[in-house]
Amino acid sequence: MEIQELNKQIRKESTERIKAKVPEQVSTSWYNEDLLYSGKGKSIFVILATEGCSWALGPSGGCTMCSYINDCTQKPVKSNKIIELFKNELEKHPYKEDFKSDDKIAIKIFASGSFLNPKEVPKEARDEILKILSESEEISEIVVESRPEYVKEDVIEEVFNIIEDKLFEISMGLETSNDKTRLYNINKGFTLKDFENAVNIIKKMKEKGYNIKSKPYIFLKPILLSEKESINEAIETGIYCNNIGVDRLSYCPATIHGKTLIERLWRENSYKPPWIWSAVEVINRIRDEVSIPSLMDTSAFGSRRGPYNCKKCNKDLKHLIIKTNLTQDKIDYDCECKNEWKAEVECGDFNYSKTKINHLPLY
Repeated sequence: MEIQELNKQIRKESTERIKAKVPEQVSTSWYNEDLLYSGKGKSIFVILATEGCSWALGPSGGCTMCSYINDCTQKPVKSNKIIELFKNELEKHPYKEDFKSDDKIAIKIFASGSFLNPKEVPKEARDEILKILSESEEISEIVVESRPEYVKEDVIEEVFNIIEDKLFEISMGLETSNDKTRLYNINKGFTLKDFENAVNIIKKMKEKGYNIKSKPYIFLKPILLSEKESINEAIETGIYCNNIGVDRLSYCPATIHGKTLIERLWRENSYKPPWIWSAVEVINRIRDEVSIPSLMDTSAFGSRRGPYNCKKCNKDLKHLIIKTNLTQDKIDYDCECKNEWKAEVECGDFNYSKTKINHLPLY
């Protein structure tokens, strides 16, 4: 329980010090090439102006690695404001003119929490956003994020009453199939059974004819796991998710978010993000093991707060991973720093890290 108490303390201190943002500061968007269900295409990414994740705003303190709540308003945003800013973001991407007629386009909507939680995204705002997207012939796939407890049959029916036959993917932050790691190292607040229930609801709705998909986010290297343990757990999680019937996998290697427990440990030399080699190992092995698409996020690769190898190969491997996310090929690359990574994987369990472990007082 010490992890949970420390996490709550850090969250409380950070929210007290940080000035909450106004909706206009939260709302943003971008687009890039992506692997859609229909093949290679482009995705528009939109961050909604919301109060933020209810789990992080509540007494739990949220997840040990996440600071997205610090980029939110931290108080309710009216539906008309959410809708207004969403429209503004869409207008920044004139896909009707700029995209070729045969381009495949998806939209990924991030609410820094759960799109299906009416406390974070009011139903009025949710329905209007879906209505806007339903009227776009160019956008064929809609991707949202949600915690599993908000995945309900009646909510899914409400969604499809608006979007009809467009593809709708629900992405959930499972992080790991290990309940102990998820509940204590990550402080996620839900069990494997909760995730399975949500996946089963999605599968049931799919059997009814709805064009719905599920995707887990899988976290690479939670706190208090060695490099080897992290790799193995990430691969085991991907295989588990494939076996229970999700539609694709999305791996998220750890990065150091400010004002989080993971940052506190990092500053005390008691944690470091994974090697990029670990991400390569996971994606290569998982593409041998599963039949569904597997994607690897490359945020902060090669930076001080992100996955890192050496200056010779950081950039090359990042670009290779981005490329193979589209092709689903395995990554074939070598560098002299790979031997150092192998040594840590093989021997790091002696003290769970090559980094000196320092005592971290709770208070």
